[in-house]
Amino acid sequence: MEKVILEVKALRVGYGAFEAVKGVDFSLHKGEIFGIVGESGSGKSTIAKALVGLAKPKSGTICFPSRAGEGTHSRMQMVFQDAVGSLNPRMTVRQALEEAIAVVGGGRDAEATPKSLLELVGLSPAVLDQYPREMSGGQCQRVSIARALACRPEILIADEPVSALDVSVQARILNLLRDLRRRLGLAIILIAHDLAVVKNVCDRIAVMEKGRFVDFGDAEEVLLRPKSDYTRRLVAAVPRFEKPQI
Repeated sequence: MEKVILEVKALRVGYGAFEAVKGVDFSLHKGEIFGIVGESGSGKSTIAKALVGLAKPKSGTICFPSRAGEGTHSRMQMVFQDAVGSLNPRMTVRQALEEAIAVVGGGRDAEATPKSLLELVGLSPAVLDQYPREMSGGQCQRVSIARALACRPEILIADEPVSALDVSVQARILNLLRDLRRRLGLAIILIAHDLAVVKNVCDRIAVMEKGRFVDFGDAEEVLLRPKSDYTRRLVAAVPRFEKPQI
């Protein structure tokens, strides 16, 4: 097993009196794809927001043992579900990527350029001067991923990155994430409600219900031999698990 690059312990996150995350623990290893799966409102996206500083934990710790002293943006970036909405409609692809590069100063890749970032995600330089409204949802999601890679983070958080896309496009985006893991040594936290997606992409998964992890471990083991009634219900709701045709 690769080294641990993220440790989360006893994390609790709330909105006023409502506690969305009720004390979760997990670690992330270099080059691992770790899935957090659950129904809407289970708390999985709140974990992502806490990791990148968009939600303030009530208690618990988020630790990066391998890179003490570095800024969070140099370790972790996030890709959102609404790829089109996450891009500035007044900016071309070139402008959006140039802005990301300027903000992080190139991060660990001082040679990053809009063109090189597009190449990483399999897009032609022909889209550099296009606006989000001129591109498909899949292209916008690739641009969002390219923007997140501007500083070559160790960890990419993908919050429901394919749920708004057509099935054929979903498979290509998932394939891209696996390819980036291989090429860049990137660790990925994949948040989803689709068990079939999680099973076919992730090394380990956590199943979340009402703010808590109710199943945790190797993806195949959890989904084939679930321990909680909640996980069994989620598995039963999926006709069968098939590997995506990529």
